[in-house]
Amino acid sequence: MIKVCAIASGSNGNCYYIGTEKEAILVDAGISRRQIMKRMKELRLDISRVKSVFISHEHSDHIRGLRVLCDTHGIDAYLTRDTLHRAHRNYHPKTAHVFDAGDIIKVGGFKVHTFAKQHDAIDPVSFRVEVDGLSVGVMTDIGAVCNNLKLHLEQCHIAFLESNYDEHLLEEGPYPYHLKQRVKSDKGHLSNRQAVELVEQLEKTELNTIFLSHISADNNRVEIALKAFEHLSKKYRILPTNRYAPSELVTVGEEQLALFG
Repeated sequence: MIKVCAIASGSNGNCYYIGTEKEAILVDAGISRRQIMKRMKELRLDISRVKSVFISHEHSDHIRGLRVLCDTHGIDAYLTRDTLHRAHRNYHPKTAHVFDAGDIIKVGGFKVHTFAKQHDAIDPVSFRVEVDGLSVGVMTDIGAVCNNLKLHLEQCHIAFLESNYDEHLLEEGPYPYHLKQRVKSDKGHLSNRQAVELVEQLEKTELNTIFLSHISADNNRVEIALKAFEHLSKKYRILPTNRYAPSELVTVGEEQLALFG
């Protein structure tokens, strides 16, 4: 049995959980250890199962809780060398394993595919995690769709896919001009429309469940993002994420895994 959820997703903190009955990994640790523990407890998830944390890039909303979490619980951290060097020293764990974008990393029963993405960070990466026949993607903070993204998304059964902003709300919202330009640039974030178009372009895909992720508090609304994906809801299960609480916990049993396989 495999359990998948967003512990947090948004510009104030990101953390994603993928686990079996014996072991688990996190992608990003952008909220405090205390909050990670609290939210995992709400879902009856055991921190002792978490063996590794993979970091997508050095922005604080993805790495803020890394050092305390890893050093307290003896969890291994994985991030690119440039990300480690660029990250604030307060976020550095005692032990960190470095990788290059494109590497495939095996941790216990997990196989973690890493690939480059477009974002305004030093060396940003996305992840596709394989475990027991299930493939889960964590694909947020993306300025533009590339072939790598599409190819990996097509191989996912479950994906945390960025649906950051509504274009009208961004234009009419409180952000200054330069920040609006940054958000919608090729190094910024995916809009609801861009995320929908990406999913519509998928061809031979195993994708079943999409978590709408990194939803902006200022330039989007959960109901707006869900509405944008409404016409796809007959083909895919569409679930929202939350910055202040964990998402729905998706559990995939052996029978479902057999169907995915």
